[in-house]
Amino acid sequence: MITIYHNPRCSKSRAACDLVSAAKAKEPVEVIEYLKQPFSVDQLRALHAMLGGRLRDMIRTGESEYTELGLDATGVTDDQLYEAIAGHPVLLQRPIVVRDGRAVIGRPTENVAALLG
Repeated sequence: MITIYHNPRCSKSRAACDLVSAAKAKEPVEVIEYLKQPFSVDQLRALHAMLGGRLRDMIRTGESEYTELGLDATGVTDDQLYEAIAGHPVLLQRPIVVRDGRAVIGRPTENVAALLG
């Protein structure tokens, strides 16, 4: 099963969906519009574990919510970051593609191709 956490207004997210479709994978594909179906904190923790790396790599720091919520301040904890993403899903990097217990952020789309390969 391939899962794509998708924002249809994002060109990179649309490109990831196209890439998965073009790969003609033999496995089912689920597309989840995460702005309509936000993650819980527990789901975000699980997604972060699949992505690996730093938690802040999952966050879109250019969004106004990032500054408004004070997430750029020193001392912000991971728990606060998870809560912020859960409450403001626009903060989540996109797209995120999950397959076989691994996940990648689809920027650049080559990340998605490597996950499918």
